[in-house]
Amino acid sequence: MNKGVLLVNLGSPESTNPKDVKKYLGQFLMDERVIDVPLWARTLLVKGIILNTRPKQSAKAYSKIWWEEGSPLIVLTERLREKVANHTKLPVEIAMRYGNPSIESGLQKLHDQGITEVFLVPLYPQYAMATTETILVLAEEIRAKHFPEMKITDLKPFYNNTEYIKVLGDSIAESLDGVDHEHVLFSYHGVPERHIRKSDVTKMHCKIDGSCCMSASKAHEFCYRHQCYETTRMVGQYLGWEPLTYSTSFQSRLGFDPWLQPYTDRTIERMGKEGFKKMAIATPAFVSDCLETLEEIAMEGEEIFHEAGGKDFHTIPCINDRDDWARLLARWANEWAEVETKAITA
Repeated sequence: MNKGVLLVNLGSPESTNPKDVKKYLGQFLMDERVIDVPLWARTLLVKGIILNTRPKQSAKAYSKIWWEEGSPLIVLTERLREKVANHTKLPVEIAMRYGNPSIESGLQKLHDQGITEVFLVPLYPQYAMATTETILVLAEEIRAKHFPEMKITDLKPFYNNTEYIKVLGDSIAESLDGVDHEHVLFSYHGVPERHIRKSDVTKMHCKIDGSCCMSASKAHEFCYRHQCYETTRMVGQYLGWEPLTYSTSFQSRLGFDPWLQPYTDRTIERMGKEGFKKMAIATPAFVSDCLETLEEIAMEGEEIFHEAGGKDFHTIPCINDRDDWARLLARWANEWAEVETKAITA
């Protein structure tokens, strides 16, 4: 069999050493699809300012969530790989968009096993310039340069796949079992509003005012905002929740440009001040727990809630290496391989 699978996640520093964190942040923030400004401006901002101030602070944050085995995101992705591999005969490797193991090394491992057709799985439910798109672009550049005979097929965003929604919904329900809460907040990683407009293939639909995400449009195929709200809506519907018992927000904003709102930190603070005493929070933009979920939400978010008058703050884990999630990924890979084989032999 000449087919294989490459699971691609965001990435992580090699360690909590500020030098390693600086190297990782430099690669991440210099990506033109993450900070989409001219190269000179991006260089000035990242290398002239951010990398001279942020690595030590980020290193402290990473040290709070680092596991004995290493980076939680890397460890969890490897555990997922092992479980997916148990449900398919296809070779399965992992890669990171930033840091190691790199996409090139992942493709090389598959190449060394005689693989010529790769099912590339960006581990992001929703499409965004700074996540899915940058993975696909880099993977194609590497393929064309180093593995020209290789064919890559990518898994499309699965935010509205009913089987994925069931996995996500079940994971949330299980985490909330026995947990008293008044509201569930779905917090997604934020992006600048301009990213949403740039991704609008119609060049006329996105207004970022709420109405556009609710009206049918071809733009939704690449609209991160719409896909986040749709994920929330479908999970709420699957679990039979009343609409006012859950909501959506966006975290991790950077800089001074307008980012998607409402902001998670301000939403948590507002809820505490409005008298909410018990809340839970899920982070469905991530399939693996990482700095943004384990530190920014579970630690900083809880502190904000308590300071605003809240009492019980429950963080819902990502789907990580759940058995049902691994089985679903393996089934998607097996279905891809079967379709590709039929297409060749037809």
